[in-house]
Amino acid sequence: MEIKHLRLDDFKLGWVVGNFEPNLIHSTEIEVAVKHFRRGEVEPSHKQLVATEITIVVSGEVRLGKAIYGTNDIIKIPPGIFADFESLTDSSLVCIKFPSIPNDKVLE
Repeated sequence: MEIKHLRLDDFKLGWVVGNFEPNLIHSTEIEVAVKHFRRGEVEPSHKQLVATEITIVVSGEVRLGKAIYGTNDIIKIPPGIFADFESLTDSSLVCIKFPSIPNDKVLE
């Protein structure tokens, strides 16, 4: 066995673990992503039908729904809750969803 070198850019939108391709680990139980945003980047309001989503703010400040979160904040969003996203500064996040269900995301 040997060390394998990859880059985050090799994966779709930073998602590296889950029930999709490409992946580092295939799993139907969990999804993991590392995401970087520039100040002012937004994502439209959406919800998960079944999955729970956890967002960890590694650095920066973001708005999720009506609340503002910063470095080291952890946000747990249950299924069925709509929220939009805005990066208020350059930011880095770790996103975790479980279970890993393709097409579980619904736009408002």
